[in-house]
Amino acid sequence: MRIARLLLITLAFAGSAPIAQAAQFDPSNSKENGTMEKHPYIGMWVTGDEHVRQELLPNGRYDEARGTRQSAYQGRYEVTGKMIYYWDDTGFEADGEFVTDTELHHGGMIFFRAE
Repeated sequence: MRIARLLLITLAFAGSAPIAQAAQFDPSNSKENGTMEKHPYIGMWVTGDEHVRQELLPNGRYDEARGTRQSAYQGRYEVTGKMIYYWDDTGFEADGEFVTDTELHHGGMIFFRAE
């Protein structure tokens, strides 16, 4: 949906003065944080009871397990400053905030970086 909107806007301005290209998330070349492979938030995040486990992968994807259900949710994510935005493969969107380098608040849950 977001890409379709961007395409329509781009087509509407075609032939007129150049417009700035919309920022697209490219995990291999993140301008804000260097490559995602070096991003400090990459890795496993778990709730205190370890029931929910969310792995932020270096390719801009995430894989979330719940209880014994592996890969319960999967999709892509983007980090902007301390905020994280999720786009689940089913179309669900969510966000969260890294309140410290080791604590993530998302979906009413508190995640901690796994050791």
